Amino acid sequence: MEKRVIIMNFELPSQAYEAFSKVKKLQATRAIKGEQMAVVNHSNDGGHQFQIEDFLDFTGNNKSSTGGLIGMMVGILGGPIGILLGWFTGGMIGASRDVKEVRDAQGVFAFLIDKIKEGDTGLLLIAEEDDNRPLNQLIMNELGGEITRLNYEEVEEDVKKAQEMAKETDNESNDSSNEEN
Repeated sequence: MEKRVIIMNFELPSQAYEAFSKVKKLQATRAIKGEQMAVVNHSNDGGHQFQIEDFLDFTGNNKSSTGGLIGMMVGILGGPIGILLGWFTGGMIGASRDVKEVRDAQGVFAFLIDKIKEGDTGLLLIAEEDDNRPLNQLIMNELGGEITRLNYEEVEEDVKKAQEMAKETDNESNDSSNEEN
């Protein structure tokens, strides 16, 4: 069983909440082995913010929504690094950034933005599945949604790259601010 980051998107926000409730039942019957799950909204107010609307940590560690991979992904998209990654304007890349480096770091973020568009609400799930049919049946057949499964390690690597880029950018910004003073 391989750990995956599963992105689910729907026509209506209410379907994401319904899926959230029903995926909990799949976890209870051991049809999936969930780690974390979140209902995520991509604002349509021009601010291009992602927000966690509801969150569940299946592991019992009581991690907050910001303490796990889902929280880090949403935090990166909602912060200044989201602009650097090019999702806000489609190409606003700092002069000190190599275009290939930014494209390499986009990975999961560009994909997530493509799947959960402005104004949409989706569901993110970190889980292992012995059989993908129960989740497929629920999301695609019952709720009419889409499912995309990503390799957990690859997503984790994309998050690390984005965090490193944010840290470097912050350091460069602080250096240039210090030079101006």
